[in-house]
Amino acid sequence: MTDKKSTHQRGTYKPHPNKGQPYTISETQFWCQRLAKTTIRALHILGVAVSSAGFMFAVDKALWINWWVLAMMSGVTMMSLEIYRSKLWLIQLKGILTFVKLFMLLSIIWLPAHQAHIYITVILLSVFIAHGPAGLRHYSIWHRKRIDEKKQLNG
Repeated sequence: MTDKKSTHQRGTYKPHPNKGQPYTISETQFWCQRLAKTTIRALHILGVAVSSAGFMFAVDKALWINWWVLAMMSGVTMMSLEIYRSKLWLIQLKGILTFVKLFMLLSIIWLPAHQAHIYITVILLSVFIAHGPAGLRHYSIWHRKRIDEKKQLNG
């Protein structure tokens, strides 16, 4: 019995170098992506921190509105990058709770008397999403278990 790989008529069989292995990037690409993501996150935190004056202490809107726009734009950018990287984000608690936070912020329009409390709750929820255990963040509400990789979707 002969091996098909070694008797191929046009030469020897060579599998694709990355076949069956995770997508790899160069160290330079990794650092550029990591620094870009960290910069976006830092801008988001800065925008949230400065705009909190408007929600917490009724500071004149003209003083904090641009920071609020920065917080929202950087937040949407981070959310878009997460969804682009993995559609699983949409059914994991980290994604679901992000949409809950957005809804809570939107509710300030109808509940302005509670805006400080809502804002504080959103910030606390953000800490649990960002720094909670992976089992919590990666929990899929659809699968009712932790989902990390696409190969686990069949469960």
